[in-house]
Amino acid sequence: MTAFTGNKSGIGITNSLQELISPIVTEALFVSSEMSIMPNLVKTYSIPANAGKVLNIPIYGTETAIALTEGTDIVGTAGDLTINTSSQSITLAEAGLMTLVTDMTLNHATSNVVADLGKIFGEAIARKHDQSLTALFGSFTNSIGAPQDELTVEALFKAYSTLKSAAVPGPYFGVFHPKAIYNIKKTMTNTFNPQSNVNVVNQAMSEGYVGRIAGIDIFESSNVVEDSATSVTNAVFSRDALGLAVSSDLKIATQRDESMRGTEVVATTVYGVSLLHTSYGVKIIGDNQL
Repeated sequence: MTAFTGNKSGIGITNSLQELISPIVTEALFVSSEMSIMPNLVKTYSIPANAGKVLNIPIYGTETAIALTEGTDIVGTAGDLTINTSSQSITLAEAGLMTLVTDMTLNHATSNVVADLGKIFGEAIARKHDQSLTALFGSFTNSIGAPQDELTVEALFKAYSTLKSAAVPGPYFGVFHPKAIYNIKKTMTNTFNPQSNVNVVNQAMSEGYVGRIAGIDIFESSNVVEDSATSVTNAVFSRDALGLAVSSDLKIATQRDESMRGTEVVATTVYGVSLLHTSYGVKIIGDNQL
């Protein structure tokens, strides 16, 4: 069974497609929520219907309190502030995929087609959300490493120190390609603390959680976008660094194609991502080979 955008491939199904839409959606939403890491590590926003395609996020600067003298008015002093804000926008867009269910195999499917379709659609949507966010890692202004550098524990300590010294709010998360984090895992197996208080909320986070080192909760994911066959940009970041806005987690619809003697099943999501604070993360560039 194959599902992809732009082409059609045949699969079998055992009941009326319209009757199966609800369980397919349920399965796909479950798989999508279980197989994504990044949405649980960033700021998330829900956008209701008819609220526009662009969400503007207010960004506040860091202010400093001053020492006061008893009986002295604060008006006109350095503590008399005008709070100015900037903003970052998140623009919604669609992503999706489809497959064709043929009549020829309508009553001959041997697998659980509802579960299979839900798994395919759910995994694809989860992967798209994750990759859209990890693709923003290269936009962080703080940088460590170079292409083909092997990842070291020193780089993690340096990343933590960079964020902490700039008063970037925690907690801090590190998301790495499996081939990038391998060098640390093989040499520092006793350094990671598996008893971290990180909120591991789904299967992907549970399977991808490596441990805590240098105050950073480390995750590995194949959804970290590779720069090339030999280099990848990973990142350590604050939750406030990146934003994800979702208008529609997942929508599934059908359309009959009589000339193909089948029915198209289309899955779409409506979402947007943005870099909220360029200095709230550290990109760690390194080797992507074992």
